[in-house]
Amino acid sequence: MRLQPIYDIAEICAQKGINEAVLCPGSRCAPLISAFVTHPKINTRTFSDERSAGFVANGIAQVNPLPVVLVCTSGSAAYNFAPAIAEAFYQQIPIVVLTADRPKEWIDQLDGQTIRQEKIYGTHVKKYYELPQDYEHADTQWHINRCVNEAINLSNQYPKGPVHINIPLREPLYPLQGETIQFTTHLRIIESPESVTQLPPDFLSKLKSNFITSNKVLIVVGQQPFDSAFSSGLDTFSKQHHVPVIADVISNLHGLSHGITHADAMLGHCKPDNKKALQPELLITFGNSVISKNLKIFLRNYKPTIHWHIQPRGEIADTFQGLTSVISSTPMSFLQQFSEVVAKTGFEGQRRENYYRLWEAEEHRTVRAIKAFFATPQLNEFSLVNEILKNLPQPSHLHLSNSMPVRYANFIGLGDGKNDTEVFANRGTSGIDGCTSTAVGHALVANTPTLLITGDMAFFYDRNAFWHNYKLSHLRIVVLNNHGGAIFGMIDGPDQLQEADEYFITQQKLSARNVALEYGFDYLKLDSLKKLKNMLKDFFDFDGRTKILEIESTAKDAKIILDNFKKQIKSNYEA
Repeated sequence: MRLQPIYDIAEICAQKGINEAVLCPGSRCAPLISAFVTHPKINTRTFSDERSAGFVANGIAQVNPLPVVLVCTSGSAAYNFAPAIAEAFYQQIPIVVLTADRPKEWIDQLDGQTIRQEKIYGTHVKKYYELPQDYEHADTQWHINRCVNEAINLSNQYPKGPVHINIPLREPLYPLQGETIQFTTHLRIIESPESVTQLPPDFLSKLKSNFITSNKVLIVVGQQPFDSAFSSGLDTFSKQHHVPVIADVISNLHGLSHGITHADAMLGHCKPDNKKALQPELLITFGNSVISKNLKIFLRNYKPTIHWHIQPRGEIADTFQGLTSVISSTPMSFLQQFSEVVAKTGFEGQRRENYYRLWEAEEHRTVRAIKAFFATPQLNEFSLVNEILKNLPQPSHLHLSNSMPVRYANFIGLGDGKNDTEVFANRGTSGIDGCTSTAVGHALVANTPTLLITGDMAFFYDRNAFWHNYKLSHLRIVVLNNHGGAIFGMIDGPDQLQEADEYFITQQKLSARNVALEYGFDYLKLDSLKKLKNMLKDFFDFDGRTKILEIESTAKDAKIILDNFKKQIKSNYEA
């Protein structure tokens, strides 16, 4: 069969364990769609909006341990994947992108749905592959097999991420009359297992010496997947060596017994003398991005003498402008190799503990202020986020959209009893464009309750996330609708401009009620504190229905509430 090597792409994926494919309708991609739909071991779902589909694939891949396949037709359809692919690249999500293309001779010849697709995603994929457009020769069949194997392996190797395979296809694109799609048996499968890197003894000895002689050691953990074993190991390490751990809400370390989870609020208001005392000598970092701008500014202005960043391989980001060593290890392996270091005792041990207690005292001071702020019931979006986080079912998957929701959650934190909550956010590029679609993809494959807290701009921008035929029984959505981009009234700069109201703070009059009605979801509107308790009970009743809970306000109201919150934190340092 002429298209056999193309059909066998699905078989290679299946044999390498891939079981999820997101498909976008189109004619040029018909051979790929037919192959994946036909394959008995691959679950397929179709989405008409390619931009949304890309983020749906990201959400599915957050649940799946293996890459997800993403397929589209030729032309602008491929460009619409770009935001999701950039997010996957920076968040290290494994996606195998298959774009159908026209034959090369038709590029730039004014043929329909024909654009320059070569390397269309630039450097936001781990590698680009171009398949041959004719498959008769044995060497081209070997080449296709090798490229697909290599792409899947590369996508799943650290740092995980998207790969792009562009596939020129000639007509006819559909099976001829009487033909049926079958898959070749005994296809070649190329394995590429990950290897664990051990640090050279001399280098490890030097690191241990630096660690032992440093009295002010600080760990900062960026965004990373939930890992209970790592969380437990880091907690033990922190207590054993009296090392404070700064972990914002997307680090998934809310299970730490003494974690510093409110550094953003704290460092935004504590005085220079406090910051100087908190300055580390040795900074150890894991994970990807951190939310807190205040933390970044603090570590850039109060630089450590030594900064180690731990990751097995890949490009290194010098976020805090003080990097001195890149340690090629997994965070867990690093902790294990340092487990034999004896905890400091005597005077030196006391100095290490004093630094630890100083961070702990600042954390407790901030937590008391936050509790005081929320002690009086209030009807506003910030307080609603606080109530939602307190009432999260366990276990649950929490998605936070960009702009204010992820910041609200980071200010509040996840308290005791929320150790089985996994937190997700599109902080690779920090855009609002696919926050809802990512949560939808997640909810499609996870049996765990999935909650999205989102702002109105992110929610309405990505409303095509619901434009499909699949049930979302476990999905709950909280919409903070202040009818504009409130964050631009809260950051320095835009709030001083006369044109801010029109060109920065988007004025929109939409209601989530209409979206719920359009897609057949249950809709709840919080407009009274008296309704809150019963409304949350109904909202978290998982009865097979998708539910949206909306609170409406104004961008001005949102700014006032956050300003009052910051005043509450600041008052601690003026008392």
